[in-house]
Amino acid sequence: MRPLLALLLLVAAGTAAAHIRTQPNPLVSLDVVDRDTGQTLPSWQHDGEAWIAGTPGHRYAVRLTNRSGERVLAVLSVDGVNAVSGETASPHQTGYVLEPYQSTEVAGWRKSLSQVAAFEFTALSASYAARTGRPDDVGVIGIAVFRETRRWTPPPAPPQQLGRALERERRNAAGASADAAAAPQARTEGTAKAMPAPAESLGTGHGAREQSSARHVAFERASTAPAQVSTLRYDSERNLVAMGVIPRPMPPRWRRSPQAFPAGFVPDP
Repeated sequence: MRPLLALLLLVAAGTAAAHIRTQPNPLVSLDVVDRDTGQTLPSWQHDGEAWIAGTPGHRYAVRLTNRSGERVLAVLSVDGVNAVSGETASPHQTGYVLEPYQSTEVAGWRKSLSQVAAFEFTALSASYAARTGRPDDVGVIGIAVFRETRRWTPPPAPPQQLGRALERERRNAAGASADAAAAPQARTEGTAKAMPAPAESLGTGHGAREQSSARHVAFERASTAPAQVSTLRYDSERNLVAMGVIPRPMPPRWRRSPQAFPAGFVPDP
């Protein structure tokens, strides 16, 4: 199998726990970080898909965390467009190479080995994909992950930092499961507020240029098919509430019942 010319990010973020997982025990976990608030966006499961709520106008980054002790290639698709080459995305294109247990944040569309155009949440019609004539797949982020042809060098032991991060993830997953189990009961209590009307869907815009260093590296895939494909859907919070992805807010559980004789005489209005 011929080596693929891929990219290796030279500046990597610290290892962090994953919050979004679309298949058991993934090689690479996928998170989205709101760069304007610094928060990792929580996800909701709906009809077998993971969703996040983006804020229009906010910049974001896609955090990729290699959970294995081997090098892997992650082909990143945003709105159906390869985030490195700008081509209509296919798993067999170029992507980012992650070293064992490396976590990094991809903050934009790759413009050169030193710059990206920032990812930012924007209206679908203003998204990069729509502006280049490809609006059909706006609203989805995905990765196709490939293992590398085996080397003879043994993989390094996982760093202590990743071990702590994975433990936090297990605790977070347990808490999320409990919340999910309680959600159906909560939705049956009280009368829900009126559902907001949906607005225009979100997409990813072609933002301002930023510095982001990378270099070309050779990567030989161990197979023609990806070892992992993960996807993450996104839209505005308003639209996700209207779609039923995010539970609608409930009124207070306790409300005083109207009384026929609350006491007292007739006062002046």
